[in-house]
Amino acid sequence: MAQPELKNFSNPISQLGTFTLTFLFTLGEIFQLYWRSLKSIFHKTIFWQNTLTQMEVIGLNSLPIVLIISGFTGMVFSLQIAKIFATFGLSSQLGQGLTLAFARELAPVLTGVVVSGRVGAAIAAEIGSMKVTEQIEALESLSTDPIDYLVAPRIVAGALMLPILTIFSDLIGMYGGFAMACFYANIPPRNIIDGILTFVTFWDFAGGIIKTGFFGLIIAGVGTYKGLHTENGAVGVGKATTEAVVMSMILIFILNYFLSMTLYNL
Repeated sequence: MAQPELKNFSNPISQLGTFTLTFLFTLGEIFQLYWRSLKSIFHKTIFWQNTLTQMEVIGLNSLPIVLIISGFTGMVFSLQIAKIFATFGLSSQLGQGLTLAFARELAPVLTGVVVSGRVGAAIAAEIGSMKVTEQIEALESLSTDPIDYLVAPRIVAGALMLPILTIFSDLIGMYGGFAMACFYANIPPRNIIDGILTFVTFWDFAGGIIKTGFFGLIIAGVGTYKGLHTENGAVGVGKATTEAVVMSMILIFILNYFLSMTLYNL
């Protein structure tokens, strides 16, 4: 009777070990992409024209959805707490709470999640389609390194454009929250401004912006990795796209926790 129990016990352990090794192996290969992209920049072999194109795709084309989501998130956040703060005589603290929430957490995470769903999926689908149709091999036959042409431009664009999108997310989200507080809860604008000037520092904004630089690296790195490892035709492209979005979102939330502890000494 002991042998079946040992067998049943060993299966979850074996599955956990397999998952852990696969996950670590995947992270190792993604870091290898980062390293090769860094070498591409230093050796000046990166295709800068592709980088500018990806900056437009990742940054400019993602701006409308980032603004819409951030604006309404700020409004609903203020809608939930503005009257409570006013009821207890804490209206001067609303500006501090809303600004810190957006600058430190909401704007970086919302921007990362939105771009991950929109751009991460597109990167994996585009490169995955090139992989299954042997366009990657065609680039190599023309003596063009896929890292220089496909991977490095997207990683650089992601790392540069996510912080810029976060700045706009901060501005529109706080504006939406402040407008809702003033018109819905009748909180004087001066009280909100005083709370911001008293309790909020530049580092509260800078820390959130720094976070999204790492989020951009995750989104582009995972998307390109999944695209380059796509197999089995159209089915494989769909699978790679889904895995890229899921994996990048998980890594964003995990990394956000550790970055918050480190940047804000929590």
